[in-house]
Amino acid sequence: MKKSNGSSQTTLLRNYAAIPIANGDIESQTIFDVPQDRYQMMNVGWDGDRRVHGCVLHLDIKDGKIWIQHNTIELQIAQELAAMGIPKQDIVLGFQAPYVREYTRFGVA
Repeated sequence: MKKSNGSSQTTLLRNYAAIPIANGDIESQTIFDVPQDRYQMMNVGWDGDRRVHGCVLHLDIKDGKIWIQHNTIELQIAQELAAMGIPKQDIVLGFQAPYVREYTRFGVA
């Protein structure tokens, strides 16, 4: 995979962020560092008296591969990236321990 211009990742995260959150007054925000190939989605707001603030999705592009560093959303982003034509060996589940990755059907590093 070539160095990204960020368009696939930014479009995908913008689409995810546009999905309304059912509970609370919570906004999904996207954070893109395209020159460094880092992409995040954050949830920010309130659910009743509880403050909500945190990263829910984090992708990096390292050494030509998309690393899924963190994913707490219900959508399976690795499967969506593969469906977009990105080879599974170019998608690394970074949130999985290195010794487990060889069993995931995705890239190992």
